[in-house]
Amino acid sequence: MPETPKALLARLDALGIEHRTVSHPPVFTVEQSKALRPELPGGHSKNLFLAPRKTEGPFVLAVLEEDRRVSVNALARAIGVARVGFATAEELLAQLGVEPGSVTPFGLVNARPGAVRPVFDRHLMQGFEWVNFHPLTNAMTTAIRPADLLRFLEGLGHAPELVDPPEAAPG
Repeated sequence: MPETPKALLARLDALGIEHRTVSHPPVFTVEQSKALRPELPGGHSKNLFLAPRKTEGPFVLAVLEEDRRVSVNALARAIGVARVGFATAEELLAQLGVEPGSVTPFGLVNARPGAVRPVFDRHLMQGFEWVNFHPLTNAMTTAIRPADLLRFLEGLGHAPELVDPPEAAPG
């Protein structure tokens, strides 16, 4: 069974990781989440769950600063992956234990180490004191310090990578 938001937050508490969680109506897009900003200071993300295409390899969870414009193919090339496409809802549920609209690095709590490659936008993880992610549901947002999130994921057996994603041309 996938981890629940309550159990995830209890794990953070047990590790002494400071976090703040706010409940809100479900949000499905970056634009919808921007309306919540007065309650949620810090960095915000868009999260892309990508599946390898025509090759073997792990899924990729790309955690990008919310306003970053990026080509998925250029991102894949930048991290050394031949081809990727968006994962299906079934793959998302099987790997991260979440539904579309709730993609989050916290979903790695449900992933087998090595099955998902977590790739984080360096600017997001180094440019803010706090970063905000859904705690397995898009009806809540949890603020956590970037270093604490990375330490938490490493403790789960994952190897988060910080990258400088290539910017897509406007248009």
